[in-house]
Amino acid sequence: MKKLYGIMPPIATPFLNDEIAFDKLAENLSKWNKTELSGYVVMGSNGESVFITREEKLKLVEAVKRNISEEKLLIAGTGSDSVRDTISLTNDSAERGADYALILTPSFYKSEMKPAAYIKYFFAVADRTSIPVIIYNVPKFTGVDIEAETVAKLSMHPNIVGIKNSAENLRQTAELVSMTDKNFSTIIGTGSVLYTSLSVGAVGGILALANIAPNECVRIQKFVEEGNHTEALKLQQKLLPVNKVITAKYGVAGLKAALDMLGYFGGEPRLPLSPLQESDKELLKNILTEAGLL
Repeated sequence: MKKLYGIMPPIATPFLNDEIAFDKLAENLSKWNKTELSGYVVMGSNGESVFITREEKLKLVEAVKRNISEEKLLIAGTGSDSVRDTISLTNDSAERGADYALILTPSFYKSEMKPAAYIKYFFAVADRTSIPVIIYNVPKFTGVDIEAETVAKLSMHPNIVGIKNSAENLRQTAELVSMTDKNFSTIIGTGSVLYTSLSVGAVGGILALANIAPNECVRIQKFVEEGNHTEALKLQQKLLPVNKVITAKYGVAGLKAALDMLGYFGGEPRLPLSPLQESDKELLKNILTEAGLL
C-alpha cells in the first residue's frame, strides 16, 4: 500500500456545457504531474462531488487513474450518509484504481451524530471496503465536528488509516496526532494552517490551494521537515491571502477562476453555483499577482 503522506490537491472537476471535460482534466493532470505532489483527491468538496452523478464519479476515477503515474496516490471521495451507498461506491472506485477512500462524516441527522454513531458508521464501512478509509472532517460543510477521542477509537480499526481534518483548529489537530497510533495519518484540509499543522505532526495536506500553488505547498512541507521554520512561515504567510480568496471568500468559483488565470482549465462551476463576477476576478488577479503566482 502506498504511503499516505504529502501534499495533494482535491482537484476541481472541469465542466464544458455542463458535461465533464475529460480532455481538460487530462491537460490539468499533465501539468500537476510535473510537480512533486504526492497524489490527487477526486470527488472532494472542491471537485463539486455533491453535483456529480454516481456514473460520472466512476468515470472520473478511471480518467484520473489513466492520466497519472503509478507512484501518485489516488484518493476518491466516496462518502455519503448511507452506509450501503458508501461501501458500494468505495468498492467500485477501488476496482477503477483508487488507493484510498475519503469518507465524509455523516451529518444529516445532526443531533444523533454522537461518538457511538460515528464508531458504528465508520466500522461498518471499513469492515466491507476493499481499500483503506480516511475519515473526512469538514464542519464548514457538514455542521458536525468529530472529536479526537472518537477518532482515536476509530483508528484502532485496521482499515481506518487516517483523517483529513478541515477544521482550522490547531489544538484538535495536535490531539489527533498525539492520540492516534504513529501509523495513523493526520492530514490537514485547509491551506491556512498548513505550516502550523505540519509543525504539530500532520503528515501532509489535502488542500484547495495545492490546485494552484502545488510547488509552494510542497516547499512548505519540505521546509518544515528540514527544520527551516523561518522560510516555511514566510511562505505560509505569503499564501494566506490566496488561500482565503479561493476558499472562504469565493469558494469553488474562485478556485476555478484562479485555475484559468494560471494556465490550467477551471471553467464554470455546476449549478446552483455561479461563476465569478468580472469585478471579483480583478481582485483575485491582484491577489495572485501579489503572491507571485501570476
